[in-house]
Amino acid sequence: MLVPLLFVLMLWSIARADESPAECKYFAITVVDDETGRGVPLVELSTTNHLRYYTDSNGMIAFYEPGLMGQDVYFHVKSHGYEFPKDAHGYAGLTLKVVEGGKAVIRIKRLNIAERLYRVTGEGIYSDSILLGQKAPIQKPLLNGLVMGQDSVQTAVYKGKIFWVWGDTDKPSYPLGNFQTSAATSLLPGKGGLDPEVGVDLTYFEDKQGFAKEIAPVPGKGATWLSALVTLLDDKGEERLFAAYRKVDSAMKPLKFGWVRFNDRKELFEEVAESRFDAPIRPMSHPFEVVEDGIKYIYFSPVTRVKADIEHLLDESTYEAYTCLKPGSRKEAIEVDRAQDGSICFGWKKKTPALFPQDEAHAVEQGFLRSDETLFHIQDYETGKPIAYHNSSVAWNEYRKRWVMIMSEISGTSYLGEVWYLEADTPLGPWVYAKKILTHDSYSFYNPRHHPMFDKEKGRIIFFEGTYTNWLSGNPDFTPRYNYNQIMYKLDLGSPRLALPVPVYLLSKDGIPDRFATLQSVPEGENYLPVAFFAPDLPGINTIPVYAKDGLLTTKQMDVRATPVFYALPADVVDPPPTTTPLFEFVRDSDGKHAYTTDLAWNMEGFRCSDRPVCLVWKNPGSLCLPLNKSRPAPQPHLTRDR
Repeated sequence: MLVPLLFVLMLWSIARADESPAECKYFAITVVDDETGRGVPLVELSTTNHLRYYTDSNGMIAFYEPGLMGQDVYFHVKSHGYEFPKDAHGYAGLTLKVVEGGKAVIRIKRLNIAERLYRVTGEGIYSDSILLGQKAPIQKPLLNGLVMGQDSVQTAVYKGKIFWVWGDTDKPSYPLGNFQTSAATSLLPGKGGLDPEVGVDLTYFEDKQGFAKEIAPVPGKGATWLSALVTLLDDKGEERLFAAYRKVDSAMKPLKFGWVRFNDRKELFEEVAESRFDAPIRPMSHPFEVVEDGIKYIYFSPVTRVKADIEHLLDESTYEAYTCLKPGSRKEAIEVDRAQDGSICFGWKKKTPALFPQDEAHAVEQGFLRSDETLFHIQDYETGKPIAYHNSSVAWNEYRKRWVMIMSEISGTSYLGEVWYLEADTPLGPWVYAKKILTHDSYSFYNPRHHPMFDKEKGRIIFFEGTYTNWLSGNPDFTPRYNYNQIMYKLDLGSPRLALPVPVYLLSKDGIPDRFATLQSVPEGENYLPVAFFAPDLPGINTIPVYAKDGLLTTKQMDVRATPVFYALPADVVDPPPTTTPLFEFVRDSDGKHAYTTDLAWNMEGFRCSDRPVCLVWKNPGSLCLPLNKSRPAPQPHLTRDR
């Protein structure tokens, strides 16, 4: 009887294997954004006995617990940056009758301004959807390149495709995976690739076992990390892909720096130059291209650059930093470059390092700089709380006609899980007022990357991703499947919540402050204008328009064709943000001329201060004047902003 019984069991197993996922009678739970109706990934549902489930990239959970089917089951509901209503006892969740073949939809409120779309990397991106018989939008929804997890993305458009690079990569067969960088390509949206709202179809460079291959095996000990991925033309007009490399030991201590170039035939990066270990300017982060005085540059960050050709890229002596240090000096022994009158001398300088936000803060603490002399004044535009810069991605935005920054914060409400949005009139800044767009509960989301090639509606809709991991967060818990992987987000720059204060420049040159303009209204050729104050140039929450006519600023529209000069808060607003200040009006009785300033102590003969401020504007914490009309975004023919 033993053999027939085994045979029956084998036949039963084969029959079960042939059943479609939909016939397995899971209870389908879908969690959707109550604003957009889209499924929300990374939502945790947990039972009263601590079983935990996480929605996949369609926002779906395939629930099947033999002992719970047919029962009323309570699910706690939570997700980073989202909330579910609490009951009278303080529990955020709901009870569902879970039955085979049944389904339920849970609506969750998004607190984040950025909308979570999908996981880009790792195993089981659409696992629950597949179990429920649903179609996934990508070709390999369960396992691609045998990748279980990947760290920190870099992207560049190369030979008509998007080239993707990641750091350390995990695999299924052993805890240690690929530490020499992995890579993939995808088609551009509108040119065979998916709409970025839907997903990304990655084609990995794989080894013989089908695992994401070591794409940058730079000789020497340690892991290889790539950054500053950039495409340049060689002498024959052919595109060549370069990346800065860093070799690190197990404690992440740097061992070696240099440049690698992609070999299309071998499908790997090869070392082409080694950099000095003590180089004062080092390529890093996500490059972007800028044209200044007819010369194209690669900016490695807002304050470091090199001419955009291969010869200069590989010659570190030609790198420049926009810095206030004396030429040839170092951060370890700060020497500030000042004119005879004591004014600070910022400029593009070779063989001299830039001061990044944390460096400037240190220089202020040590008394080398006044706080108003720094280049960065990054702060929460509502509270004025300083935001500690960790890393960022900068790009030109056609919708805002400004440079935009997606920035991660260090030591915020989570150690590395807070992401902010900023914008500036020049690549150099002024980078001042920021709005948090993404938050995490004791979890990290670092090294964000804005993908300009994905921008939609002429830049109104942008997309960015980052590394989601418990590493460095202090949280010992791992989110299954999502941990140590990339998650894509969407951001609508037309949201009133992102109507940030921008510089309002003083145009008057006769000593009477009566003419003002934001960047788009600054006359061509005007440069290094003083910033009078900051104010939004888009309508925001609780703001009012401010108009100008014949030297008069008013909150009343005197002409139906008039457009606001800027937006502000009403002068009598209750509990105004500490970042705001009154805009005072001064009047000269002899001829009725008006002047406007945030300085109540301003004094000029014949002028008196009006009884009531015009409005509330945002303070200018800096004293530097930056070049306004010199930097332009380099043409990017591959970008399809009008999709």
